[in-house]
Amino acid sequence: MLHYNTYEHSTSNQWITFVHGAGGSSSIWFKQLRVFKAHFNVLLLDLRGHGRSKPSLKDSFTEDYTFDVITEDILQVMDHCNIRSSHFVGISLGTILIRNLAENYPERVESMIMGGAIMKMNVRSRFLIKMGMIFKSVVPYMFLYKLFAFVIMPRKNHKKSRNLFVNEAKKLYQKEFIRWFRLTSEIKPLLSLFRQKPVDIPSIYIMGEQDYLFLPAIEKLTKAHKKAQLFVVQNCGHVVNVDQPQVFNQQAINFIKGL
Repeated sequence: MLHYNTYEHSTSNQWITFVHGAGGSSSIWFKQLRVFKAHFNVLLLDLRGHGRSKPSLKDSFTEDYTFDVITEDILQVMDHCNIRSSHFVGISLGTILIRNLAENYPERVESMIMGGAIMKMNVRSRFLIKMGMIFKSVVPYMFLYKLFAFVIMPRKNHKKSRNLFVNEAKKLYQKEFIRWFRLTSEIKPLLSLFRQKPVDIPSIYIMGEQDYLFLPAIEKLTKAHKKAQLFVVQNCGHVVNVDQPQVFNQQAINFIKGL
């Protein structure tokens, strides 16, 4: 089972589950934890191979992960903790996992708060992935990860987010990085499905105005999906919960309490 921590509230019966992105860990939510646990029950988890969720013996014989398999990991923790349903807060690739969970198990998802959401790969991001697929086995993975981090978060005010994710990624192994990177092979049809098929679950996308790779697709999606809202954070990049934590926390909590 994934490594996890729970923080139970004395009166609230609502759960908030935080899902980090590729290369991160539950520690990236350090600017959210204190605020959220004052209002709700909180579940923090480390995705497989990340943080304190070390690769299992079975993983040693597995070449590829799938979004469905990783989604089931999250459900296993929820079942173990007797959490019937939860609000979900995700960042970057974590938003794809949350949306996949909502697609397959909508009864388990109360709402979705999607920070730095990925719902379409533009030409530049597809080129980046293609180069990564070519060089992933011959170039040290930290070189690739630093390159990706710089392309996604290029500005001076993104440095804190960039460094946080690079430092977390150092805890991965090369083989684990490759397993996660291979997920990109199934990402295009999955994101196409998500864009075409809205779910009947309240959602808010909290995006940085400088998230040039992913914001345009979210702007288009939220115009087409009735249950989806968009809040754009000024002077902010891809990792909104780190770049502008106070704004992110306020918008997310107001959204949940307004349901």
